[in-house]
Amino acid sequence: MQPPLHLLIKPASGNCNLRCTYCFYADITEKRQIPSFGMMTEDTLELVVRKALDSGAQDITFAFQGGEPTLSGLPFYRRLMALERQYNTRGVALHNAIQTNGMLLDDEWAAFFAENRFLVGLSLDGTETIHDLHRVDANGQGTHHRLMQTVRLLKAHKVEFNILTVVTAKVAKEIKSIYAFYRRHDLPYQQYIPCLDPLGETRGGHPYSLTPPLYERFLKDLFDLWFDDVTHGRFIYNRYFENLVGMLLGHPPEACGMMGFCSRQNVVEADGSVYPCDFYVLDQYRLGSLVTDSLSDIDRARNALGFIETSRLLASECAACKWRPLCRGGCRRDREPMVGGQLSLNYFCPAYKGFFEYAYPRLAHIARAVAPRRNS
Repeated sequence: MQPPLHLLIKPASGNCNLRCTYCFYADITEKRQIPSFGMMTEDTLELVVRKALDSGAQDITFAFQGGEPTLSGLPFYRRLMALERQYNTRGVALHNAIQTNGMLLDDEWAAFFAENRFLVGLSLDGTETIHDLHRVDANGQGTHHRLMQTVRLLKAHKVEFNILTVVTAKVAKEIKSIYAFYRRHDLPYQQYIPCLDPLGETRGGHPYSLTPPLYERFLKDLFDLWFDDVTHGRFIYNRYFENLVGMLLGHPPEACGMMGFCSRQNVVEADGSVYPCDFYVLDQYRLGSLVTDSLSDIDRARNALGFIETSRLLASECAACKWRPLCRGGCRRDREPMVGGQLSLNYFCPAYKGFFEYAYPRLAHIARAVAPRRNS
């Protein structure tokens, strides 16, 4: 039986109605020969859906990201649903998701997401002051007020959504106030994504840059808050901590950057071109196109590139590290650059070591407490 298939589709390429100062995808598009592939056509969308459903996979996720994927318009997603109905003749389990800045969402969008059971990831960086520091529109104006309107809208339509917060230097320092803000506004599903500096630069050189000491402080502060809620019966979902508990119980992590090697990703740009990872949508990593190639062709190109195999090359310091079973070297993007054919030590290695020393006894306590329920 084939493993689940996941496609991360960029229907608006890198086009966006915001100008977030830390945007890693804006950096990537500037490093390509063709910065923007425009908007995905419905013909290309049809090929993507048909070839995914022809792949033999029994479980398929179509996830949409950007840039800003809502720029492709609601009719594009209505067409998606029609194509899924047309080509899903084998009863494949289909899942749809979208990550959005929320600026264009209205009642019609929210009703569509609810009706079609989209999982929505909403980008929100905490309180107004912190969010508006980096997440601004084309005129340089903050967007927090509009985002909170979107939060209320999604709740009113009972849309399933998570909050995605980029951990900048400011977020790391202010996580206590951010966490309290999320609690006040009943936002229990939370994901925190470490901020990336531009590819190829020495890290730590921007006002938003997340350094290892700041990240360690962030992880410890956030864990204290989460642990207090969990042990007092207050539900808060934190993707990273939940994965760590699962790993202690012997379950594989579902978060790509925690597996110790890159997963088999298919990032589909607006022209149908496919890449092995959202952080590497660059000319030298192009695997082919779903306009002209099958997913089997894409996989053969992936194997020839050796992208996944390279991600398994951990730094020598990792071999004897006591935290390797939990850290596993971390995300490949944090182990750049390649030196002598080997990936470097994870940039956040000191942060992870400090955090695991600090949190492990309590992580193990939670794992022991939930083991009977998870294994039943």
